[in-house]
Amino acid sequence: MRKIIVGSRQSALALTQTGQVIADLERLSGEHGFGFTFEVHKIVTKGDRILDVTLSKVGGKGLFVKEIEQAMLAHEIDMAVHSMKDMPSELPEGLMNGAVPKRVDPRDCLISNGGLALEDLPQGARVGTSSLRRSSQLAALRPDLQIEPVRGNIDSRLGKLENGEYDAILLAAAGLARMGWKDRVTAYLPPEVCLPAVGQGALGIECRVDDAELRKLLALYDDEQTALTVAAERTFLGALNGGCQVPIGAFAVLDNEAVKSASQRLITLTGMVGTPDGSVILKETCSGYDPAQLGEEVARKLIARGAEQILADARG
Repeated sequence: MRKIIVGSRQSALALTQTGQVIADLERLSGEHGFGFTFEVHKIVTKGDRILDVTLSKVGGKGLFVKEIEQAMLAHEIDMAVHSMKDMPSELPEGLMNGAVPKRVDPRDCLISNGGLALEDLPQGARVGTSSLRRSSQLAALRPDLQIEPVRGNIDSRLGKLENGEYDAILLAAAGLARMGWKDRVTAYLPPEVCLPAVGQGALGIECRVDDAELRKLLALYDDEQTALTVAAERTFLGALNGGCQVPIGAFAVLDNEAVKSASQRLITLTGMVGTPDGSVILKETCSGYDPAQLGEEVARKLIARGAEQILADARG
C-alpha cells in the first residue's frame, strides 16, 4: 500500500482544503482499488513569511506555491492542493495539474461591521483588501472609499475587522465557504461588479508528470467543466504575463446548451485589466469552444485597447 505525501501551507484554510481533498481521494481510492493512504506535510512559503508588505510589492509569481513545488520535484512530497488563483499560469517542468475538482463559489464578497452593503458604506469608510484587482474595481465603483491593505489568513483578517481596524473587508467567497463561515458574508459581489481572480473558487491538484499511478487516481477527481473554464482564464493570464503586481481579473462560464461534443462546449470568457487606482477599467467578453484560443483572443482584444501599457506602468 502506497502512502501519498501531500504538501500544504499551514494556514487553516489551506489545511481545511487539503483535508477535504484527501477525504475525497480516499473515497475514490477505495472505490477503484488503489488502496492509497495519505499524509499531510506542512510547508511554509514565501507568501506566508512576508506579512507586512502587500502582495503586489513582494513581487514574483508563485508566492504561495514555489517552496511546495520544489519539495515535489525533490520527491519530498507527491502532490499538493493549491487555490488555483495562487498558481502561476505556467508550471515548472516535470509538474502538472493532475486534477481540477469542481469549482465552488467564484465571487468576491464583502464583510462589513454593521452588516452594511457596499453601496451603503459611508463616505470615506475604510475597506481592507490585499488584492490590487479588488482595490482597482472597488475604487472604480466607490472612489470615495479609503482602501487599505490587509494581509494575513482569513481568520486574522476577520479579527482585524472585528477590532475596528476596518469598516469592511473584501474576501473570496470560496474560502469562507470552505471554512464553514458563509454566515459571516454581508454581501456577494457578482462578476459584473467585481470580476474574480483567475481560477478563483477552484483548486489545482498538482503532481509530478512521471507519477503515472497517482495521475490515474487524480484523473477520476477532475471536473471537466471546471477544467475547461479555468483553462480559458489561465491562458488569458498567461497571454498577459500577469501576476500579483497587476489588476487582472477573468471569469469563464459554460453554455451547456451549445455543445459540439463531450469536451467541446461553448465557453464565454470576460477578462479585465485595470489601473491600480481604478481610473481605467478595460473589459472584453468573447465566446468560443477552444479554451486556449479564447483566452488568447480576449487578451489580444484588451492589448489592442491599451492593456499592455497599463500592465507595463503597473510593473514599473
